[in-house]
Formats: sequence, structure tokens, C-alpha cells
Amino acid sequence: MSLELLSKLETKIQAALETIELLKLELEDEKLKSVTLIEQNQQLNQDLTSWNEKVTGLVGLLNEEVS
Repeated sequence: MSLELLSKLETKIQAALETIELLKLELEDEKLKSVTLIEQNQQLNQDLTSWNEKVTGLVGLLNEEVS
């Protein structure tokens, strides 16, 4: 192999390594976003359950008053 080919190969390898590093950083960022979204989803589900319980209770009170 000539030095020119080795130099081109080295350049391509370096570019590939940089791309891999950038993709790793992106993946880590997306994992953090995913964790945040999971936590938000859990909180919203808890809020929904709480509201459903309150509404069910209020409907029960209304039914008692009507009966």
C-alpha cells in the first residue's frame, strides 16, 4: 500500500470514529429524553387516576342526592 492510500484510510477511519462518537452522544441524549418522558407519563397517569377517582366520587354523591 502506498502512503497516499494509508493516509486516505486513516482519514476515513478518523471520520468514522468521530461519527461513532457523535452518535453515542446523540444516543445518550435520547436516552435521557426517554427517561424524562417516562417520568412525565407516569405523573400524568397518576394525575388521571386521581381525577377519575374524584369524578367518580362526585358522580356517586350526585347519584345519592338524586335517589
